Amino acid sequence: MFRCYNIKKVIEGKNGMFRILIVEDDHMISEKMKKHLEKWGYEVVCVTDFANVLQHFEQFAPQLVLMDIGLPFYNGYYWCGEIRKSSQVPIMFISSASDNMNIVMAVNMGGDDFIAKPFDLEVLAAKVQAILRRTYSFQNQLSVLEYQNIFLNLSDMSLSCGERRLELTRNEFRILQILFENAGAVVTRESIMKRLWDDECFVDDNTLTVNMNRLRKRLDEAGINMVISTKKGVGYQLDE
Repeated sequence: MFRCYNIKKVIEGKNGMFRILIVEDDHMISEKMKKHLEKWGYEVVCVTDFANVLQHFEQFAPQLVLMDIGLPFYNGYYWCGEIRKSSQVPIMFISSASDNMNIVMAVNMGGDDFIAKPFDLEVLAAKVQAILRRTYSFQNQLSVLEYQNIFLNLSDMSLSCGERRLELTRNEFRILQILFENAGAVVTRESIMKRLWDDECFVDDNTLTVNMNRLRKRLDEAGINMVISTKKGVGYQLDE
């Protein structure tokens, strides 16, 4: 049985602005991104000390990170992994290394989106707006979805079963949210991709498979007995 619990809760951010951290070692690119995003009303900070990216992250507490892959000292995958140890904030990779291997690596390391260089600043702004909307649109209401005594908390993107608790990445959370909302029914791959990426027509179909396999592995490692079955050629289903 599927249930949804709702508790009203207003959450206000600092000055009502989203904070974005840019981790890009090309000063010209980072400054162009910063100035353009500030025109859209975002509060933006560019990392300057690439040996201490995590310190910048902790001090600024951003709601989105734009992360280059090729960086001095340690690459973007390393810093993504460090951030993921304490936070599920959305991370968008930005890189000229846009082959399938790097895109899959970005997803596996906990990235939520990928934009290839060179890119149009308006496209960047649209992607930023989309990922912030998808991630934080639920914050004005604290909700819990329940299925077979497993609870999905929409306020902090966590999954719990008994005393077991699993913090989810944004993509893992969105996958489970749509499966919980359609529990027992088959959800098409197209529907899930639309929930995860507004521009799903430009996403390699294999990217969803990578996300799903990673989610199943994390559920198994956390000891949460949830069966997500694959309906070949159609999509996925949360089984009874």
